[in-house]
Amino acid sequence: MFYDDDADLRELEGKTVAIIGYGSQGHAHALNLNDSGVAVVVGLRASSDSVEQARGHGLRVVDPADAASEGDVVMMLVPDERHQQVWDDGVKDGIAPGNLLLFGHGFSIHYEQVVPPPGVDVGLVAPKGPGHLVRRQYLEGSGVPGLVAIHQDATGGAMALTLAYAKGIGCTRGGVIETTFKDETETDLFGEQAVLCGGVTELVRAGYETLVDAGYDPRLAYFECLHELKLIVDLMYEKGIAGMRYSISNTAEYGDMTRGKRVIGEPTREAMKQLLAEIQSGDFAREWIAENRAGQESFKRMRSEQAGHQVEVVGKELRSQMDWIETEFSS
Repeated sequence: MFYDDDADLRELEGKTVAIIGYGSQGHAHALNLNDSGVAVVVGLRASSDSVEQARGHGLRVVDPADAASEGDVVMMLVPDERHQQVWDDGVKDGIAPGNLLLFGHGFSIHYEQVVPPPGVDVGLVAPKGPGHLVRRQYLEGSGVPGLVAIHQDATGGAMALTLAYAKGIGCTRGGVIETTFKDETETDLFGEQAVLCGGVTELVRAGYETLVDAGYDPRLAYFECLHELKLIVDLMYEKGIAGMRYSISNTAEYGDMTRGKRVIGEPTREAMKQLLAEIQSGDFAREWIAENRAGQESFKRMRSEQAGHQVEVVGKELRSQMDWIETEFSS
């Protein structure tokens, strides 16, 4: 693990960091680095909706190709599916020998959607949390933990500069683990698909549908299968699984330990192994790349269909009465 004392912000003195993109991670990285005293320029197309937002935050905005030309460190924070196009449209022409090219996720390097020239350093800084938390925790004086990796060390100083960047956005406050582009990409995709997103959303919907189909009030089903999930996850986040079990009732703990494996049994574990195999072989990456080349037709259709699920309709109505819930992520 690397912490604040293992990284030196002076590595970034006299250097300009170009942040390509200004979405969830992009805005957090740019603002945190700026607050850390680092010279930052944001690369956005003139037509981007984020231009005025970035300028409103006091940052200088130029075209991505120009930002890459200015940057001694260039961080690619546009969505994975846009990396190749943004790279080919001019960012690659602005990367000079000796520059550090950074990524917030290893997908486009690991699956060779972006192939950097040999004379540049290539690194990874991946906060393990969404951008609004990266920003919020920085402002609170703490930091989201992260991962760092070096894919290419042309100068011999790639790690020192990458750690300086991680410190600038606050990750070394929480602790940074060294990994590889391959391991970061494959574990990240697996976590999203099997547990954090795919697994959790399907489990929530299945539980909700089971109760509603059995005749229970949809509002009760929403509270039991979705709303209370945050309370349990927060306990696990703070205390681990054992700590969560300590904090719930004995009835809940007994039900957890005797019934959980009946829900997540061998078929589920075998499915998880298959998901991981598809990620490791590149099958998932090829599928996602093909989906984007086809205009995301299936992706957009599935997004629209699932947004209309009853749990979404009931949840939206209930949340509208919960004025303590933050509905927008602040910067």
